[in-house]
Amino acid sequence: MTAYPAWTPASRPGIVPLHPYGFGTILGRSFTALRQNPRVLLGFALVVQAAGSILTILGTAAVAFATFSRLDTVRANTDEFEAVFAGSVALTALTGIVLSVASGVLTTLVQGVVVAEVAHAVVAEKAPLRTVWRRVRPSAWRLIGWAALSVLAVGVVVGLVALVFLGAAVVGPGFLLLLIPLVLALIPLGLWLATKLFLVPAAIVLEGAGVFGAVARSWRLTRTRFWPTLGVIVIITVAFGAIGQVISVPLGFASGIVSSILSPSGETNVTAVVTLLLTQLLGQVLVTLVQCIALVVQATAAGLTYVDARMRHEGLDQDLIAHVEARDAGGTGLPDPYRAGIGRTAPVRPMPGAATPVAPTAYPPAAMAPSPPSATSYAPAPPTATPFAPAAAPAAAPAYPPPTGPAGVPTAPAAAPATPPSSAFPPPSGSPVAPASSPAPGPPSAETPPAPAPPAATRWAPPGDGAS
Repeated sequence: MTAYPAWTPASRPGIVPLHPYGFGTILGRSFTALRQNPRVLLGFALVVQAAGSILTILGTAAVAFATFSRLDTVRANTDEFEAVFAGSVALTALTGIVLSVASGVLTTLVQGVVVAEVAHAVVAEKAPLRTVWRRVRPSAWRLIGWAALSVLAVGVVVGLVALVFLGAAVVGPGFLLLLIPLVLALIPLGLWLATKLFLVPAAIVLEGAGVFGAVARSWRLTRTRFWPTLGVIVIITVAFGAIGQVISVPLGFASGIVSSILSPSGETNVTAVVTLLLTQLLGQVLVTLVQCIALVVQATAAGLTYVDARMRHEGLDQDLIAHVEARDAGGTGLPDPYRAGIGRTAPVRPMPGAATPVAPTAYPPAAMAPSPPSATSYAPAPPTATPFAPAAAPAAAPAYPPPTGPAGVPTAPAAAPATPPSSAFPPPSGSPVAPASSPAPGPPSAETPPAPAPPAATRWAPPGDGAS
């Protein structure tokens, strides 16, 4: 056992970085997340979609067989026959609509499973279907309730529009033209509601919220992320709608061409009917596969948008980072990081590369004072000081007696050379320094006689220099 801590390997990266990301990351990872765990994502979606489609087809066929078989007991071309035929058509159509809606409600469970799997993939966990379903199962009925409420709201809107059009048809065609702008206005309204309610399944599954609580959470989390969320919804819907048309339209043309080839006279041919059914079945299988992929991609985008919104609003990235570090350090029984900090307000963090805002001061700004004169780039030269000159020393006695003139008359001493003016610069090094004269006194007054001049310095001259 050493004093150094045990080495911990770097955490595995998830499908998205553990910090707020943008529109491109959400859209790109929504398409690539399918490779993270295709058995859970695509496999569960295919099973649910296939089961829903099969139940819808079988239920509709059973009702159609039971209702249309009554026509054999009624004589044709009678009022009773017409009434039974109309009732059979209406009952079969209603059964198909109800079963289709029920199948669509079951797809909400697929959204819940996909959101739970995305939550695991964000923290680099690949969970099996059993673990994912254990997380979704407590919220299954709430998901179904949310889907039923959505279908009910859409049905009410469609019913109201149908009643308005029927009333307009009775009133007159002119009033019908006035309703066209109203119908067109429902398109942006539907997109707005779809965007604001895009995160409801994620809030139900990951937070355990109720239906109306999840609606409030989705409304709040998309408050500042409306346009990126709308862009994700529109791009995914348009892309997979175009793919579905690319698949279904050529198969429709192909089935018509094959039928005309196998039965050119238009008579009923068993081979032509079987070929037509097989072509339609192949097209339905391919369209169902595209719908499953679209459902998975859209639910993945909803999960990633939910995680990004909570990172921005509530600091979820800090909880996820702490969870990943504790898990990689060997921790067990860790709490769910998505249940921590629900509804809190995270401090505003500047984005990388953004300028940091300056906090306002607590004091009011001072009044504007006149600006001082601009300082020069160099200091002014100091006044030139007069160099200090030492006082003249008394003349030393000559080492030799002064020379004498003829007949013993002493000669006058030689005139002293003029003293050079003082300079502010020192004499060069090595040159003889002449004694400086004392500073001149101030101007003499009238009563004071002038002071005698200081004795000049003597210069030695050899004897006989003064002889003429």
